[in-house]
Amino acid sequence: MSYKPPFTITSKMINLVSEISEALTKIEVYEHTLITPYLRKINRIKTLAGTLEIEGNFLGEEKITAILDGKRVLATVLELAEVNGAIKAYEKFEEYDCYSLNDLLKAHKILMGEILTTAGTFRSVNVGVGGQSGVTHVAPPFYRVPDLMCDLFEWLKSSDEHPLIKSSVFHYEFEFIHPFSDGNGRIGRLWQSAILYKWKNIFSSVPTESIVRDYQNSYYKALEDSTELGESTPFIEFMLEVILESIEKVGNKVGNKVGNKVGSKVGNDLNENQKLIIQSMSQNPKISAKKLSDIVGISVRKIEENISKLKEMRVIERVGGTRGHWKTMVSYKKTEQ
Repeated sequence: MSYKPPFTITSKMINLVSEISEALTKIEVYEHTLITPYLRKINRIKTLAGTLEIEGNFLGEEKITAILDGKRVLATVLELAEVNGAIKAYEKFEEYDCYSLNDLLKAHKILMGEILTTAGTFRSVNVGVGGQSGVTHVAPPFYRVPDLMCDLFEWLKSSDEHPLIKSSVFHYEFEFIHPFSDGNGRIGRLWQSAILYKWKNIFSSVPTESIVRDYQNSYYKALEDSTELGESTPFIEFMLEVILESIEKVGNKVGNKVGNKVGSKVGNDLNENQKLIIQSMSQNPKISAKKLSDIVGISVRKIEENISKLKEMRVIERVGGTRGHWKTMVSYKKTEQ
């Protein structure tokens, strides 16, 4: 590997990586049962709105939802083109090979296809990147872009750095190279998420882009600070903080769902027989319907009806078929009289 982007691993990064891993573990337990298609859709809308607002498109979550639902909204041609491109680009999110430069070019063509005649191709002019105080970064000459992008992807494929670090380094280096005439910020954020998704599938439901939007000024400052320093260290630390907050927000939503299942919503919906079934399954995951019938004091048919309802409510799950076991998502202890 001939090229290695400059950055320094700091104690702050190490601590953030540890916190992120711990936060991920907490929500991965419930990923398949509580991160529903509806929650995925909501988080995808937040992602779309966030990444577009950073670039000055303020249609927002409500209008993006309407567009996704096939409704007409009041907007300019450019605004609609940007939203449509973002929707299409993120629809392919789980299909991208994050290590493929060709896939990144395809993503840019999808994202910017209604806006740029050069979508999906590198810029052919030299550019300066603007900031709060004017031009803050002069990007490398256009004729160097293909080689720089090839080097960056070669490093991405070869590096054994932690994916959280590696994705942040890639994001910064991509923005530094600024390979396209437009859409660089959107693609950079999309591709970091794609790298993280390659590591953990849960990132398809983590709207990191919406948190970047919330700290937009800090995002640009981290880019500028890294450029001034000559390495991506400040930007890595910033993005790790953003990723942690994004995961914690998803975790809070999942935690509320878990809380509802244990507490008022599902708890109030369960009858005493169903609570006793859950308690018995927790104590003996391989328990049979016949044994449950003996414990609960109702027929096997009634036991099976209750089990069917509990499975529909996603309070219990059968693992491994007839020779498998029961997995309970909540726990109940028999109340002392």
